[in-house]
Amino acid sequence: MFQRIREDIACVFDRDPAARNTFEVLTTYPGIHALLLHRLSHKLWGVGLKWIARMISTVSRLLTGIEIHPGASIGRRFFIDHGMGVVIGETAEIGDDCTLYHGVTLGGTSWEKGKRHPTLKNNVIIGAGAKVLGPITVGEGGRIGSNAVVVKDVPAGGTVVGVPGHVVQASRSEKEQQRKAFAKKIGFDAYGSSSDMPDPVAHAVNCLLDHIHAMDVKIEKMGHEFKRMGSDIDVDPLPELDIYEVDSVDNIVKKEENTGVIGSRDRENT
Repeated sequence: MFQRIREDIACVFDRDPAARNTFEVLTTYPGIHALLLHRLSHKLWGVGLKWIARMISTVSRLLTGIEIHPGASIGRRFFIDHGMGVVIGETAEIGDDCTLYHGVTLGGTSWEKGKRHPTLKNNVIIGAGAKVLGPITVGEGGRIGSNAVVVKDVPAGGTVVGVPGHVVQASRSEKEQQRKAFAKKIGFDAYGSSSDMPDPVAHAVNCLLDHIHAMDVKIEKMGHEFKRMGSDIDVDPLPELDIYEVDSVDNIVKKEENTGVIGSRDRENT
């Protein structure tokens, strides 16, 4: 039991840079308070002392703003950041190393008895305000975006956003690895941001990369075929593109001043 408590406290330092010391975590973090009280109420629930378990759960909700049913099963190193408004239902099952932010609901969609709340596998992160509803499963390493409403299973490593929730990235596929390798080959960092975001510009760029890669492969094959047939054709690899990043408009002006581009433009205008 004490080993579990030490793990629960230690994981706070891994996931919250604002945590300074153990005393502060134990005295000021409602997520830790709610989790420790749940550990106790869950034990009592398991041995049949259900009313006492529910009373402890109610006191915990009053003190922390976090409602965890005593019947919910929670794994190791579970962290609730901020925590206000978090609701975890009776038949919810949470694996190890999961993180929930404030306003998250692990709720049910039926009044029938039995399994009616979500199951979270290990290393799941659920963003603020998200609703995960019904007896669904969020696969290992799954990510739920803020304010998403999820009512279907999430694959392992998948990222879900929106209302209703939809997967914007499953675990890294062979196609994505190929795309990343080709982007690196031509000296292009694909829009320099997270590929988890459903960005239409990023989607268009990815399509262009796929198309260019296909053309590159076909041209290379044609070159080898022409050479095999006796044609004198250059089949050397295509040169890499020299693409540089620009921080601001001021940097562009400075570069043009240093290279004399601005002066030449002025002469053309006169």
